[in-house]
Amino acid sequence: SAAIKEVFDLIRRVAPTDTTVLIQGESGTGKEQVARALHFGSTRAGKVFIPVNCAGFTETLLESELFGHVRGAFTGAAGDKKGLFEVADGGTLFLDEVGDMSLPMQVKLLRVLEERACKPVGDTRAIPIDVRFVAATNRNLEEEVKAARFREDLYYRLNVISITLPPLRERKDDIPLLAGHFLRKYAAKIRKEITGFTAPAMEAMMSYDWPGNIRELENAVQRAVALAEPRDAAEGKGAFEVQVEDLIARIREATPELRAIHIPAEGVNLETLLERAA
Repeated sequence: SAAIKEVFDLIRRVAPTDTTVLIQGESGTGKEQVARALHFGSTRAGKVFIPVNCAGFTETLLESELFGHVRGAFTGAAGDKKGLFEVADGGTLFLDEVGDMSLPMQVKLLRVLEERACKPVGDTRAIPIDVRFVAATNRNLEEEVKAARFREDLYYRLNVISITLPPLRERKDDIPLLAGHFLRKYAAKIRKEITGFTAPAMEAMMSYDWPGNIRELENAVQRAVALAEPRDAAEGKGAFEVQVEDLIARIREATPELRAIHIPAEGVNLETLLERAA
């Protein structure tokens, strides 16, 4: 689709630089894949790429993970530990869900971005670091800034270059390409000779809005591949296609024809319906 081609072009132009990038988009749109593309398209490709989910840690644990600590810094700190800022030296650090970071941690991250140095918990020395920062969020950070939940100065530090990923429902032309990719991936893993999707199956996927975006599409295709089997005994164990019946109910029901069917509480006469259809 035109929207994703623009994203690819921006990645191509920004990747070779060391510019800080903020990736925005709904959950499941592929923000980490963009971050990886930026890393592996840069001069840092031979160094480490470290993803960190900022929403997956408490404030104390996140600080320890990022900054590291020295022995005795807190109860249980039996030895020195390098933080991810230091481990990522020379490479790229991907801060996922940065919008979930607490305000005190935002202040500490801002200092690292400004000084390009980090101070382990319990230490007095600052360690210089050479790290490219890529951040991502599914929140609207401009709204978060207005609500005083995200620091304005940090927002501008992170938002040097912004890449916004469109939701899958706004680029449905990409569904056949993505679905085909996931089908080949999972069919190869379980050694099924699946050649593609039937027309009704693809129509159902094109009609569905995919609130979970590409992640949901991948899960749906993986499930369909696992369940799919030849419907005709004559097909044996040869190649076959994914049928609409192999898709999860909420996707099958997205087909316009299926949405139009209304079954009254008292039921229907199937023979009568078939006569009318004929």
